[in-house]
Amino acid sequence: MEARHHDMAPQDYHADMHIRDIMQRDGRTISFEFFPPATDAAAVELETRLGQFASLSPSFVSVTYGAGGSTRLRTHDLVIRLQNLGTLDPVPHLTCVSHQQAEIDDILRRYADHGISNLLALRGDAPAVGGGPSAFRYAADLVSHIVAFNGSGGHPDARGFGIGVAGFPEGHPETPNQLIHMDHLKAKIDAGADWITTQLFADNSHFIDWQERCELAGITIPIVAGIMPITSLATMKRMADLAAGMTFPARLQRRLMRFRDDATSIEQVGIQWAVEQCNDLLDGGVAGIHFYTLNRSDATQRIFEALGADSSADLY
Repeated sequence: MEARHHDMAPQDYHADMHIRDIMQRDGRTISFEFFPPATDAAAVELETRLGQFASLSPSFVSVTYGAGGSTRLRTHDLVIRLQNLGTLDPVPHLTCVSHQQAEIDDILRRYADHGISNLLALRGDAPAVGGGPSAFRYAADLVSHIVAFNGSGGHPDARGFGIGVAGFPEGHPETPNQLIHMDHLKAKIDAGADWITTQLFADNSHFIDWQERCELAGITIPIVAGIMPITSLATMKRMADLAAGMTFPARLQRRLMRFRDDATSIEQVGIQWAVEQCNDLLDGGVAGIHFYTLNRSDATQRIFEALGADSSADLY
């Protein structure tokens, strides 16, 4: 491609774009995930890092979402803040757990009114305490509803929202039967999803095998690989909690245990492992890489530097 998005003026870069436009423009996507800050101090901390994230010219950034009212509002506020800044294209997560249809419709209308072009449609986890009934039981049901919303003319773009869904290369804890699990993913695709973003993984062989199984199941939409660098042993444990069933290869664990009392070296090992993953995925022609950032730009920046890149455009 002759023109990369990092060469565009901010107003051009942030023009409302359907995910299909973004993928056609960039060839392969590099994206980041943020979560809405829970406190004013955390909000200020993220604000100070947005410029660094923007300097890496991601294709888009996603913003996580919870079913609780305050979390929902924080997600909306951060999404609109990013939209108004015009330097990072936000893709909000939307979960259906504990939501009635009217609530979902209200969220869709608000995002449409603010020019948000894409969503990541998820079932979501039930709140630990409280939470009401859900109008949609599965993410496929939510995808179908968003498609119907698109068809009703509720979005200023005639195509409506671009719709992403989650994929789980190492399986989902609630569906140990991998054949049924693939059926569930295919149902989301058949409902109208445009792309898949995977749960984080540390073993590329699991992703590659899962990607091939997706092809056998007739899933041909772009698959974006989820990567999160290990920056401490505590981070690794958190990753295991975030991605149930996630495998940490023995080779990686040996490297980490070698430096178990050296926090700096552990971080370096984790970042180097993520670099190896990214190089392998890029060489294999992956449709995109999605970095789970935990709202921190330093590790992501170091990965880019180790890949020999100043921005995501250099990775294409």
